[in-house]
Amino acid sequence: MTDDDRLLEPLGLLSGQAAADAVRLGMARWLCGGPVAFSLARLWRGYRDMGLVPVGAIPSGWEDVLARVCAPLGAAGLPDGARVMGIVNATPDSFSDGGRYLAADRALVTAVDMLAQGATVIDIGGESTRPGAARVTPGQEWERIAPVIAVLRNDARTRGAVISVDTRHASVMERALAAGADAINDVSALMHDPAAVAVVARARCPVMLMHMRGTPETMNDHATYADVAVDVVRELRDRVDHAVAAGVARDRIMVDPGIGFAKTAAQNMELLARLPLLANLGCRVVLGVSRKRFVGQVTGIADAALRDPGSMAASLTGLVFANTILRVHDVGVMMQGLKIWQGLDCARQVR
Repeated sequence: MTDDDRLLEPLGLLSGQAAADAVRLGMARWLCGGPVAFSLARLWRGYRDMGLVPVGAIPSGWEDVLARVCAPLGAAGLPDGARVMGIVNATPDSFSDGGRYLAADRALVTAVDMLAQGATVIDIGGESTRPGAARVTPGQEWERIAPVIAVLRNDARTRGAVISVDTRHASVMERALAAGADAINDVSALMHDPAAVAVVARARCPVMLMHMRGTPETMNDHATYADVAVDVVRELRDRVDHAVAAGVARDRIMVDPGIGFAKTAAQNMELLARLPLLANLGCRVVLGVSRKRFVGQVTGIADAALRDPGSMAASLTGLVFANTILRVHDVGVMMQGLKIWQGLDCARQVR
């Protein structure tokens, strides 16, 4: 935990005309620069709930925390605005699509479709991180993803796409970046491989730091929290501070709350309901809920491939921030949801 253990949780959210009027009257403040505003705040010091107050009554001494929560989030080196990231798993055992994209030509067809449907980022993974997944060596992981990166970089239809690589291994990160990947997505937040943080620092590439406790093999044993939202924000802040201290540029860091990783279904739902607390980190947010087990537990849908409607609904909670990246399997379904949400935002705007 850092020396400053204060957190401000934005509540009483407003949008459109109501948000603009409330901000103008001093009754609300913009959350991360808007378009959502908050009229109430719960103050946390350590694990002590300091109470719920109107934004106009936030006490003296909290100005720096308030300013951080209100400041716009940077793009972290990727295209700005709300974006969709399409998942391409070059693995035999991923929970939803294991084995489907092991062949590079099939991965290419899928990536082309995702980009045509509106994806901005293609996220390539060569190691399953589902609960209880077995580890693979960095060499095995690289053998799986290298042909996919190559074919995406060499095909005219995908050459300009943003490619992120979902890996925990420093050697895979280094080789992927050299082969043309643009960003790193690490479920261990650069903590699994001691050499990883130096690779990212040297490359000055965008990096996504996800919250997880333990490893994919053990994470279900670590789903005990004093307050899941407060704990996740504090632990992610420690990971961000660790990366920055090791030379990673803060303006290249994104954070992912790790939905489904070391969390029960109830904890996942609470975390989604309290996403505005992530504003305390000052980093762009990546949200990955697609087809995860908790979606099936909440909806009663056992088949992961049939969970896209629930996944889309859960993903929309991330749009409380203006430039969240939504990581999904079905880009078309997510783009429909995103366009409706953006249409509602337009309808709510000041007339």
